[in-house]
Formats: sequence, C-alpha cells, structure tokens
Amino acid sequence: MNKNFNNLALLLLRLGFGGFMLTHGIPKINRLSNADGFPDPLGVSPMVSLILCLIGEVLAPILIIIGFKTKVAAIPAAITMAVAAFVVHAPDSLAKKEHALLYFIVWVVIFLSGPGRFSIDGK
Repeated sequence: MNKNFNNLALLLLRLGFGGFMLTHGIPKINRLSNADGFPDPLGVSPMVSLILCLIGEVLAPILIIIGFKTKVAAIPAAITMAVAAFVVHAPDSLAKKEHALLYFIVWVVIFLSGPGRFSIDGK
C-alpha cells in the first residue's frame, strides 16, 4: 500500500510542479519573434538562451507531466533552474533565488526517483 502512495506522490509532484513551471515558460514563447534583451548568461546569444530556456521550462515540463521520458526530461529542467539560481540570480538574495532552487530540487528528485507507476513510462 505504501508503494501506491509513493506513486501518487510522484504523480502530484509531476503535475503540480510541471504545471507551475509552464506558467513561467509559456509566456516566453512570445519572445521567439524578438529575443533581444533576453538574458544570455552563458554567452551563446539571446535567441539560443531563449530556446534553451523554453526547452527547460515548456518542453521538459510537458514531458514530465505526462510521464514520458521523465528522467531525461528532468535533466534540462534542472539545468535551466540551476542556471537561473546560480548564474542569473547569483548576486541576488536567497529570497529572489528561492523559486529556481525549489524547482531545481524537485527536478533532481524526479530524476532520481523516476515518474512512478501513474505515467507513460510506468506502463
């Protein structure tokens, strides 16, 4: 019975954090027509940074929500949040970095634990 609660907990974690991450990523899609001014913390160009950000904040969370290639999808999501916390917000206070750090921790947990039984991967 405990295993069922673990699977339910992983489902809630995937749905909740994946859904909330989409609220950060989806508005950035509009910037694809003009990425000027988008942060470029890795020095690869604002457009490439935006595309990488969209992979981590839109594509990866969608895959995580449905539980398809979940462990692989958790990697770009975690990297995106690590860059946000430790590069983009490096000089900021902990309060400013907190969201990125929380998402980072969740994506690492999902990577380590997998999606659970209630997922496409779990079937």
